[in-house]
Amino acid sequence: MTLSLSLSTENKVDPKMLSPLTLAFLGDTVFDLFVRQMLVCEANRPANKLHRLSVERVCAAAQASAAKELLESDFLTEEERAVLRRGRNAHSNHLPKNASERDYHMATGLEALFGYLYLCEDAQRLSALFAEVCRIFDRDKKENATNDEQ
Repeated sequence: MTLSLSLSTENKVDPKMLSPLTLAFLGDTVFDLFVRQMLVCEANRPANKLHRLSVERVCAAAQASAAKELLESDFLTEEERAVLRRGRNAHSNHLPKNASERDYHMATGLEALFGYLYLCEDAQRLSALFAEVCRIFDRDKKENATNDEQ
């Protein structure tokens, strides 16, 4: 799945100059768009079902699990790892409602990375990152279903 990235030349910004929370602000939407596009392309479903399925992937716990594994793997470049860590370590005055503080910060790191890659206009790497996050999510979901059956 690919997403067309084209920012007008007058709106270009150096993502390295933005705060991690600003990157996460944008990355949250980019990640959500990837999830929604994937779900719509999978099947024609009622809107409420699409919403429930997207919430499973966009929630802080799922994003945090993926971010943790990405940090421990060789998938990310050193630059991407640094962006994710900066996002994870950024502290806002926001308290998460439905997530632990740790999961919230890890999810913020992942969103910062999505925002960073989007602003770098690296559609290929953004798509590869999303595919890897989906692989991690699907594996975790399968493992949880197996554990629930036991």
